[in-house]
Amino acid sequence: MNYLLEKNCLRNRYLVMRHGHSLANEQGIIVSHPDNGCHGYGLSELGQGQVELSLQRAPGLDDETVIVSSDFRRALESAQIAHAALAARHPIKIEPRLRERYFGELELSSDQGYSQVWRADADDPDSEVGGMESANQVMQRMTSVVVEIEAERRDATILLVSHGDALQLLQTAFQKQDASWHRSLLHLETAEIRRLELA
Repeated sequence: MNYLLEKNCLRNRYLVMRHGHSLANEQGIIVSHPDNGCHGYGLSELGQGQVELSLQRAPGLDDETVIVSSDFRRALESAQIAHAALAARHPIKIEPRLRERYFGELELSSDQGYSQVWRADADDPDSEVGGMESANQVMQRMTSVVVEIEAERRDATILLVSHGDALQLLQTAFQKQDASWHRSLLHLETAEIRRLELA
């Protein structure tokens, strides 16, 4: 069950940032296993610049912003740039539940493989074909982060730094849509920052 379906309002403001262009993007490969993503494949030089530029354009962020980040290197490096640019007063909270979706046997293969995963999602959001993490599993762990923040904080601005599919599914939850619909929503570009509000 999508917890956000039961909510009419939230106690905090949520913005999300997809990590900047990474070395995995540069090589055109899928990096989704923690053994690879936590220690390698950080931001490319292009990605660092993307994050800096995106922060300059993003409204509603200041030194009181609470940054919560995936522990994958490309996301954490993006969060660190954001933290420095905002002179954020709160330390970055590292949150493994914001990790990249796990793509199973597609790990380290061409990123052209994403399309077959998305087709499977549209047919069945519980699909775990090829050992991948299902769309519903990703939605559940992403929304669980919001549930926890809602219990701990009030009137805070939260910046969640994560990954393409993970954030796609989180915004689907905010729109109170089934996980199978996630590719029908406008996707986030690398380093894009977007405000999420409940439908």
